[in-house]
Amino acid sequence: MPEIAILCLAAIAILMVKHTAADFFLQTSYQYCNKGTYGHPGGLLHAGIHVALTPLVYLVLAPASIMLALAIAMGEFVVHYHIDWAKEQLGRRKKLTPQTAMYWQALGMDQLLHGLTYVGIVAILVWAMS
Repeated sequence: MPEIAILCLAAIAILMVKHTAADFFLQTSYQYCNKGTYGHPGGLLHAGIHVALTPLVYLVLAPASIMLALAIAMGEFVVHYHIDWAKEQLGRRKKLTPQTAMYWQALGMDQLLHGLTYVGIVAILVWAMS
């Protein structure tokens, strides 16, 4: 297998592990209860934790510059925050609960969009390497 393929797979794996840690182990009720209120510090803190852990991926795919690292951080923050906020808005408006199919569909879409964000981050890092 080409070295770049191994590095990309390792980078995606690191980002998936960090996502699981930030969403399911480090997220407090203060964060998840307030992500649906636009601009609330709980939602901002949650997105910030994700961004703070993302540099773990730089252990395998280092950014070409500090400016690129900052751009990735800013982009991830904005995207992550708004994905979570939109899911919470949908949940509130539709009164979704774990007993409704749409709750699980929304959670699945939320997780998919976060995963695709990580594919984008890895693609940017690989592009910058070339």
